[in-house]
Amino acid sequence: MTASTVEATSAALVAALRVPLWNALAERADTIRRALPARPEEAGERLRWLQALNAEEARRAALLDRLDALCAHLADRPTLAYPTSVPIPEAALEEAEGFVGEDVAALITEYRRRGKAR
Repeated sequence: MTASTVEATSAALVAALRVPLWNALAERADTIRRALPARPEEAGERLRWLQALNAEEARRAALLDRLDALCAHLADRPTLAYPTSVPIPEAALEEAEGFVGEDVAALITEYRRRGKAR
């Protein structure tokens, strides 16, 4: 297999993973969002909101921020948290595990295998 063939195959794998990963992460984020008190947009109000959360709610709010950042990255809206040179961060794969079907899990395994071969 030539380098360009490997790159094309890898691009196809990334394309096949983006939507199901985004769907799984977005669904998790929406579930958390619904369980938390409404999160204000304004910075000062957001700080007061964070301070009012109990420890478990604060943990879920942090996970919500992580999932939102990963969804943005997968939708080609990179955040500072994940390098733009990485099409699918390992964190996205980790957060999706257990929330995707067997077919997507197999694609994740293949993506990781190819990443280790580089």
